[in-house]
Amino acid sequence: MSEELPQSFSIKNWSEDDRPREKLLNKGRTALSDAELIAILIGSGSRNESAVSLSKRILASVENNLMELGKLTIKDLMKFKGIGEAKAVSIAAALELGRRRSGGDTLSRKRISSSETAYSILQPIIGDLAHEEFWVIYLNNSNKVLDKKQLSKGGITGTLVDVRLALKTALELGAVAIVLGHNHPSGTLKPSQADRQITQKLKTAGESLDIKVLDHIIVTEKTYFSFADEGIL
Repeated sequence: MSEELPQSFSIKNWSEDDRPREKLLNKGRTALSDAELIAILIGSGSRNESAVSLSKRILASVENNLMELGKLTIKDLMKFKGIGEAKAVSIAAALELGRRRSGGDTLSRKRISSSETAYSILQPIIGDLAHEEFWVIYLNNSNKVLDKKQLSKGGITGTLVDVRLALKTALELGAVAIVLGHNHPSGTLKPSQADRQITQKLKTAGESLDIKVLDHIIVTEKTYFSFADEGIL
């Protein structure tokens, strides 16, 4: 007599009360847990594990921290049984959309009035990255954000910042001031000698074009360092 195969754990075979898609439709998206939202993304688990259970296991690996989940690579996600390339890509894409949405929301309404305001714009963009990126926020004469752009993306040796490109973009946008920002994936807040040099280089170049460097923010996941606040700009 052959052994009975377990029932499929596809979401469509669950009871209606346990289906996260139906729960979202009936109760709204805020009623779902993080695991249920991820379960909707992946659609199904493995032969012996539901999508929600699998999602809980993935979240548990990062202590249920969505910021940490966003740092996982496609290969990291595919290490979980039941997560193939397509499911891993779906999770990564959703988290990236969330990151961009957070950054986009701040752009439309923010006026740079302090280092904390600048940090609130930069942190969702670069705060949890595993590599270093250098960004510039461009401001009008009321210190309202005109645009923000990545100037460079670096690896172990750090970023290579093109001063001419930064100022060319400022002139095109009609910006009269800029805020510099880059992340330290290591979590350290101490500015390096290279950080100080590029700040001074941009400040000096900007002065000749009447474009003021208001601050340089070093961003980590939970806090920041401000050159202006520390009096070293």
